[in-house]
Amino acid sequence: MNWNKLEVTEEQGIVTVALNRPEKLNALDMEMFRELDSVSKQLRKRKDIRAVILTGNGGSFSSGLDIKSVATSKSKALRLLAKILPGNANLAQRVSRNWRQIPVPVIAVIEGRCYGGGLQIVMGADFRFVTPDSELSIMEVRWGLVPDMAGLLSLREVVPKDVAMRLTMTGEIVSGEQAQQLSLVTDVSDDPMAAAKAFCRQISQASPDALAAIKHTMNRCWTGSERNLLARETFSQIRLLLGRNFFIAGKRQRSKNNIDYQHRQSFW
Repeated sequence: MNWNKLEVTEEQGIVTVALNRPEKLNALDMEMFRELDSVSKQLRKRKDIRAVILTGNGGSFSSGLDIKSVATSKSKALRLLAKILPGNANLAQRVSRNWRQIPVPVIAVIEGRCYGGGLQIVMGADFRFVTPDSELSIMEVRWGLVPDMAGLLSLREVVPKDVAMRLTMTGEIVSGEQAQQLSLVTDVSDDPMAAAKAFCRQISQASPDALAAIKHTMNRCWTGSERNLLARETFSQIRLLLGRNFFIAGKRQRSKNNIDYQHRQSFW
């Protein structure tokens, strides 16, 4: 599929989705919303990929909503917010929430600005790798609005309540280093893309079924009841034990252990 506002590439099972409006600091217009929704839905169905990297071209992740493109038209704003049932996700919310539903790890690589809707999108990723001087802000309050793109689903899981309220109520801009201190991001690096790719190679050694089960269990049960977590753990483990990848992983680990044992014996 051809993308107008995204650049989608794939290498060795790692799909990179890059917001591609660098001349607008990757500001989110209607077409980008639709394309992000579409590509994330497609990736959810892929069984042959091992990880997804979400980033922005041109030195910034996203400056947030393209106000001229969206907010000046009531019909466009309504299309973003429309939903059949209150608990369903609308288009604005799906561009964040959909990454949580992809059964492989999703890593957001952040440089430059990551404001408002841009931060809501990366909160849907499982991990966030940033540069020390990148700028992050939940900026909606500055426009007299509340965050409404499902980013709070993840925000409540990664930072304490008072930190979430502070960031949301003030709209303050924090650096990558400050964001790590607040637990808002996972890793700070001068080259977050290289760090993300190295992380992808590391986790690609694990069973894809196990990774999918871990992600699903964490997302479903992290803020749920103890009974729900215990039930989900057992259900996932039984399904994994009966799957083909469990035997492949076991065979690989037994072979590795045998090599390690032979190495120790020769050493002594």
